[in-house]
Amino acid sequence: MSEQVINNTPDEQQDINEIVRIRREKLAKLVSEGNNPYEITRFDKTHSSKQILDAFSDPVEGQDYVPMKVAVAGRMVSRRIMGKASFCHILDGDGTIQLYVKRDEVGDEAYAQFKTWDIGDIIGGEGEVFRTHMGEVSVRLSSVKLLSKSLLPLPEKFHGLKDIETRYRQRYVDLIANPEVKRTFVVRSKVIKAIREFLDERGFIEVETPILNTIAGGANARPFITHHNTLDIDMYMRIATELHLKRLIVGGFERVYEIGRQFRNEGMDLKHNPEFTTIELYQAYTDFHGMMDIVQGMFCYCADKVLGTRLLPYGDVTIDLNNWQKLTMIQAVKKYTGVDFDALSAEQAVAQCAKAGIELAAGKQTWGNALYEYFDNFVEKELVQPTFIYDYPVEVSPLAKKKPSDKRLTERFEFFINCAEMGNAFSELNDPIDQYERFAAQVAAKAQGDDEAQMMDRDFVTALEYGMPPTGGVGIGIDRMIMLFTDNQSIRDVLLFPTMKPLD
Repeated sequence: MSEQVINNTPDEQQDINEIVRIRREKLAKLVSEGNNPYEITRFDKTHSSKQILDAFSDPVEGQDYVPMKVAVAGRMVSRRIMGKASFCHILDGDGTIQLYVKRDEVGDEAYAQFKTWDIGDIIGGEGEVFRTHMGEVSVRLSSVKLLSKSLLPLPEKFHGLKDIETRYRQRYVDLIANPEVKRTFVVRSKVIKAIREFLDERGFIEVETPILNTIAGGANARPFITHHNTLDIDMYMRIATELHLKRLIVGGFERVYEIGRQFRNEGMDLKHNPEFTTIELYQAYTDFHGMMDIVQGMFCYCADKVLGTRLLPYGDVTIDLNNWQKLTMIQAVKKYTGVDFDALSAEQAVAQCAKAGIELAAGKQTWGNALYEYFDNFVEKELVQPTFIYDYPVEVSPLAKKKPSDKRLTERFEFFINCAEMGNAFSELNDPIDQYERFAAQVAAKAQGDDEAQMMDRDFVTALEYGMPPTGGVGIGIDRMIMLFTDNQSIRDVLLFPTMKPLD
């Protein structure tokens, strides 16, 4: 049985069930007559709708049209039957094109069958391109055939598919009904391609690292747990690619990156999905300032390459990628709240948080945690235009080098656009003794109930003991980048198949 079309009223569902019954009867008749469309294995399509529209134009005065023979195929999305001749539109991968179907040209039998086909059916035909009296470029068919039968009706054509739940659960229908949705994912593909071009041209090597790990590391997050039957051990789906990529820096690769899925067993909202895509890259012999240059250069390169502009409309604002602000976390807090944490002791900083209504958890009542929470609560929401925030407290940066001039801080930045964190970067910690101690602190935090604290990764410490050069690294959320480039406010709108709770 066909899956029920979701989010319909009982009356609407009854109508749909009747449509499905009629379409199944039509299919049964086709099969009984030896015309089963599902047995067709191939149609040699020569042109897309866009190729035809781009190639066909009015002739120069005094010249005739140059005949253009084409074979086209796509989903029938409209039809107008007028006795012995009909018009229809088909939707293919590039757009729509009008077809002219005349009984005398395709034959009596083919024309009679054509009139019984339904909106949503996939058809193919051969013919010659021409322009109608109304000026529309069309294809006059000499043959037409049914390539696949649609048993479920498309959404009502004038309103399209608007229901959010249905759009996300049945993305295949969403793509048919809403052409602008397809554009989002075309832009996504082009942006990822441009990222690769940008990095490849700068000598970076793309690599792949494990998705299943015995240790969940590289970020503070709750992992998904699975079980490996042969080894009889629990394993974790990766929450970051960082620790494996830095092992490669130890091994002699000087510039590496990976674009891939991460998995975090956490909440879902407009900016978070349990599985998401990031790019992490690492470069030997540079620091977090070098990563700032790469981030800014990459965003500008992708905007130029894919959109042709660095002024990106996003909601009610325009994001200007030509101008990036740089502030330390202390400077940002002072600028937007007036509080100078640099002048506060640990006790005073904790008290300042309490005064502002921020409760620090047990074990986190430190100057660094107070600064970070104050920033998170009061400053992030102010960062609309591209902004680098750097010099993060050591307590919240277990993988970053300490700042030589102030051991309370690390050489780390995050960058923000439209009040959202877009990426995270470090001058990577390469001191194995310091790294071990920070892992140990994370283990202690986990023992006290912090589900997001990291595990001890002794093998990574061993790698550092062999020596890792000074290294800069950055991780960027691809999905949030695509949200920015396509003016989408929800991460679900840039994921083809977002995580959804089952209907049952």
